[in-house]
Amino acid sequence: MKTITVALISSLSFLTACNSTQTNLVPPPLSLTQANEFIVSEVESQEQIFALTPQIKEQLNTSFPKEARTLQNAKKLLYFLLKNGDSSLSYQSGATLTAGQSYANLNANCLSLSILAYSLAEHLGLEGQFQQVHIPEYWALNNGFNLLTGHINLKVKESNKASVNHKVIYPQERAIIIDFDPNSRQEAFRTTNINKARITAMFYNNKGVSAMLKNDYDLAYSYYLAAINADYKYSGAWGNLGVLFRLNNDFQRAETAYQYAITLNSDNNTALGNLARLYNLTDRVQQGREILAMLDKKRQANPYYHISLGNDAYTTKRYRDAIKHYRKARELDPKLHDTDFGLARTYYQLGDLKLAKKYLTMANDKADFEEDKKRYESKLRALRSHTAKLSYHD
Repeated sequence: MKTITVALISSLSFLTACNSTQTNLVPPPLSLTQANEFIVSEVESQEQIFALTPQIKEQLNTSFPKEARTLQNAKKLLYFLLKNGDSSLSYQSGATLTAGQSYANLNANCLSLSILAYSLAEHLGLEGQFQQVHIPEYWALNNGFNLLTGHINLKVKESNKASVNHKVIYPQERAIIIDFDPNSRQEAFRTTNINKARITAMFYNNKGVSAMLKNDYDLAYSYYLAAINADYKYSGAWGNLGVLFRLNNDFQRAETAYQYAITLNSDNNTALGNLARLYNLTDRVQQGREILAMLDKKRQANPYYHISLGNDAYTTKRYRDAIKHYRKARELDPKLHDTDFGLARTYYQLGDLKLAKKYLTMANDKADFEEDKKRYESKLRALRSHTAKLSYHD
């Protein structure tokens, strides 16, 4: 999970995971999928995205004999994911990988790990159901851009066919949830079912964002096109296609893409924010201000919104504003390590090493994922070393 604001770095925003959709009968603007200025390349097929290697299948067959493939034994699936690779899988918010890549490289986001878990469950004769987890809007800083991320998990149950063949030990237990984000597991967030086509579109959409961040616009267009072909009702892909057109100064097609994204999902705040900025660029300032004011009011109770504002202020060296936003986020949810890290690095820039160390220690204590802890511990060591050198010279 975990991954846009009104005050954005470089005025860009992306939707990189899950978003809700609404049924509509408005035909898609297919002319946007026929942009001749981009060179379209081949991308992974859905089959390739979900495929398991022969080696993975062999490990599954050894660990889960056919006579023992019950829902109760499926609880071992998560443990299997974590322990039966080359080493333990580590959650990374940025990497979007196929099932085989996730297992081999041990570096994937919740979408990729859920795809892997789905394929493993399917091989074991179990039924997997993807679920969108309706978390608050969450922004993460990546290469100078604020990225809006979402979260999914996977519900696994025995198929009706499998249940006939062996006794169910605990009939009251109908399904298990595999969720790779501890924050999501701790909260009772609402979920809705999403299908394999939507997951495939999300995969392509994420890959498109990664390509766009690297200025590989041909590849980004190829992935957004694949996302739309997989699920043309996926609002996030249309919104990001709009960003791509905006980066290429094609304001007219960018606006069309944003509008269609909003038609598909009126709660796609990312597309709304980007549309507002497009209005500002095309001399429709008042219309843009109205949208941004509405979004700002809507997001005031969301701590992640204030974290993103703090990140923006920090990047533009408005350190006092950054502290104000981070403190507001901390008031709304004191459990978030992102807030303490924001305060730590801001106080460091202001020369207050004592407070920088205090908040960095807090961020490290609150972090759930090992990668975050390693990052904070590394910065703590550097900060202690810096402080020791200053004391020595004094």
